[in-house]
Amino acid sequence: MFSHKSSPWDAYFLTNTQEGIEAYQAAIAAAVQTLTDWVNPQQKSYSGLAPNVLAADITAMPCCPDKGTDLTVVLNQIGQSIVQNSVSVTHPTCIAHLHCPPLIAALATEVLITATNQSMDSWDQSPAGTIVEQYVVDWLCQLYGYSPQSDGTFTSGGTQSNLMGMLMARDAYAYKKLNWSIQQQGLPPEASRFRILCSDVAHFTICQSAALLGLGHQAVVPIQTDASYTLRGSAVDQAIAALQQQELLPIALVATVGTTDFGSIDNLLELANCARQHELWLHTDAAFGGALALSDHHRNKLIGIEYSDSITVDFHKLFYQPISCGAFLLKNKTHFDLFKLHADYLNPEDNADLGIPDLVTKSIQTTRRFDALKLFVSLQTLGRETLAKILDATIDLASNTAQLIEDDPELELAAYPTINTVVFRYCPQPHSTKHNCLERSNQINRQVRLKLLQQGDAVIAQTKIGAYTHLKFTLLNPRTTLSDIQSLLTQIKNIGSALDV
Repeated sequence: MFSHKSSPWDAYFLTNTQEGIEAYQAAIAAAVQTLTDWVNPQQKSYSGLAPNVLAADITAMPCCPDKGTDLTVVLNQIGQSIVQNSVSVTHPTCIAHLHCPPLIAALATEVLITATNQSMDSWDQSPAGTIVEQYVVDWLCQLYGYSPQSDGTFTSGGTQSNLMGMLMARDAYAYKKLNWSIQQQGLPPEASRFRILCSDVAHFTICQSAALLGLGHQAVVPIQTDASYTLRGSAVDQAIAALQQQELLPIALVATVGTTDFGSIDNLLELANCARQHELWLHTDAAFGGALALSDHHRNKLIGIEYSDSITVDFHKLFYQPISCGAFLLKNKTHFDLFKLHADYLNPEDNADLGIPDLVTKSIQTTRRFDALKLFVSLQTLGRETLAKILDATIDLASNTAQLIEDDPELELAAYPTINTVVFRYCPQPHSTKHNCLERSNQINRQVRLKLLQQGDAVIAQTKIGAYTHLKFTLLNPRTTLSDIQSLLTQIKNIGSALDV
């Protein structure tokens, strides 16, 4: 047996010594106090500080002083300069992006995740964690209609998951069609002719992935969507025919379940049929809309997702998890062999023969956080029905918000929401001599958003539809009420009217 003697460093680490335990408890208590001191009085979605003022305040603190300072003092400074000037993701008018208020159950679990500091690459660094992650992945595969031949891995979010989907599509095509191992041989000569098809409103990470994978932005073929910003099978068939005439090689089709602006959902059954007929890898980016599978009222919007070869799903959106937390799911787990590697020091090949699971063989990351635990605890604590009610409430709010905007002559709705994003614009008043000036209209809408942010009254987003700048509400927060929205719309109109002079 090893003896555990006291160390001069015990007060800096969570150890099984009395000093280490007490130091950790005091530190966590101080952090909680800092958070509640600065969050509770915060009545705004943002403090309103300009970037240069905020930067001057933060950089006034030395980054690495020669001598340390008591943690309580440091945390108080952090509370004043950083926590106080962070966006309040739980505030009803912090509704700019797919940026959710996290569940308390997940926040509590973060304490366990950070303190135990498990690394999810090898069994001997995360024994229980490995089992939990695989258990949650298996449940997710069932949730989206996959068979027991499926598998997956937790990721940092949609960017990494989409990259993995495109990587799998590229490597699977080369192996199956060209008898070429990209892992061993690099890109084949035909790679410059590889093409990835997606909608013209697909997430930018599809292009980003193509660039990172050596195919370039030229490899991505954006296909025009219909009036509801949905990609249809007939448009895909036409695009494929055009590519074939140019002797280009379609390798993948990307379906989107929840575009960032409109929450639009592509016709999954039609796209699955296209992918099957043309022997394309079908990747479904459900980073936004994947949570609909929990809802009895809205899961029908995902019919056909089970035909996807791979799926992206994010949990730091409508599963209400702290950043970062996502997953990449694979219909046929043998495709993980396309990039599987063994390192003698980490995951020797005989581990599998001994029944030892090492998750590093399924990920492009080595060291990974035990993020599966916070989702697991949240699912256990709230249950599917409560999570579904939260989701349904935000979708109802988006629908009611759209109706308010549609009924208001001073506002113009861009599209009816599919999930819970609402895009609209303030319309300059008819009496204004500049009413028909496109640039003036765009400038007013941009200034409305900026003024709300500078005043700390609301954090909302802007986007562009055609030539017009629009405003956007992303209604993930179930605490946001229709009354909050009515007040905010009134404020938007008042600011817009004052600017329109």
